[in-house]
Amino acid sequence: MPASFDDFEIGQVHSLGVTAVNAEAIDHFIAAFAPGWDKSQGAPDAMVYAIWSRLELESGDRWAQTKRLGVDAMRWSRNPPAGELLRGRMTVMGKDAVGEGKGIIIAQHDLLDEAGRLVFSCLTRSVFAR
Repeated sequence: MPASFDDFEIGQVHSLGVTAVNAEAIDHFIAAFAPGWDKSQGAPDAMVYAIWSRLELESGDRWAQTKRLGVDAMRWSRNPPAGELLRGRMTVMGKDAVGEGKGIIIAQHDLLDEAGRLVFSCLTRSVFAR
């Protein structure tokens, strides 16, 4: 696993981990943040974002990421049902050194379901220590 900016290479794909969509969590999320959402439609978009965010945060603890500059081009493709297993991945799309001590990584992030179908994707720009 890359530890710092210089360890990342364009085109590399890194696992963000795997998690299951929890039925009880869907119920709590809907009650707190998406009243009126029909849970038969699966997890609400905002919850899908939260699932990605948690996977990315937990995997990012192993990296020298110091700041998130932006999350752009968000796309929701489907709402996963309770019990579905989601897999996160990050693909390095670009990198730019910014002086001796840091650099910016541009990455594509995807959440895929058990069948390999896209559930959510976004682009990020983050500062990493060198």
